[in-house]
Amino acid sequence: GLSDAQVWAANGSNEVMMQILQAFGGPGRTALSFAPTYSMYPEYARNTHTRWVQGVRREDFTVDPQHARELIAAEQPDVVFLTSPNNPTGTALDPALITEMLNLTTGIVVVDEAYAEFRRDEPPTALALLAEHPRLIVTRTMSKAFALAGARIGYAAAHEAVIDALRIVRLPYHLSAVTQATGLAALQHRDELLAKVDDLRVERDQLASWLSARGYRVADSDANFVFFGHFPDRHKVWQGLLDAGVLIRETGPDGWLRVSVGTPAEMQAFRTALQEVDPR
Repeated sequence: GLSDAQVWAANGSNEVMMQILQAFGGPGRTALSFAPTYSMYPEYARNTHTRWVQGVRREDFTVDPQHARELIAAEQPDVVFLTSPNNPTGTALDPALITEMLNLTTGIVVVDEAYAEFRRDEPPTALALLAEHPRLIVTRTMSKAFALAGARIGYAAAHEAVIDALRIVRLPYHLSAVTQATGLAALQHRDELLAKVDDLRVERDQLASWLSARGYRVADSDANFVFFGHFPDRHKVWQGLLDAGVLIRETGPDGWLRVSVGTPAEMQAFRTALQEVDPR
């Protein structure tokens, strides 16, 4: 288990990411990740004057170990961001790749597990690597599986010395008493708040199969959304769905769309609208 000294809470995992780059990034330092991935990482780098380097993923949105080795050797990053499951594709990382990245770099490795509760096969979380890797930071959020996006509660788990470094750069009194009370109440009612996760997994996998059967390319997802394509004009499809009362995300590489998984009724509304907007 983790001690209190190994956990750091903040106003969403976004604030945790900013604090990581305030502590370990900055002028003359480099942060690195593999696109497509979470669109805010380069914004955090910009805001902290950290040089940003972006590798690329394979066509199936997995990370090529050889490409990662070459990029890390060439750039010698101070911070590496690895997202598992990835946003916006939903792709989970092989735990062996995370271990290799930790062994390749002398910098901080951040494993962003914002969507970890939705993983299909429960692969080992990167938390299991903390004891052997003092430069590892694992970040989580209560915005997804706990459905508490408005509460703004995120947290990091890391070595005590890393947590101390985050404390140095945080604003005074950064986490309100109300936010702390909300997080504690959520943990006390964890079973109730996470009760829908299994249902969402089932809906996600059914949706992915339905989209594949209709001829779409579908990224292998371990998150609470499905990334699918490929569209000659994705904005036209997005707008058509919006006009039909269905809002999804126009994000990631051109030609792809991301649909979050909801209730069976919501997913049926999406299927109906998509068939009308993009008949196949």
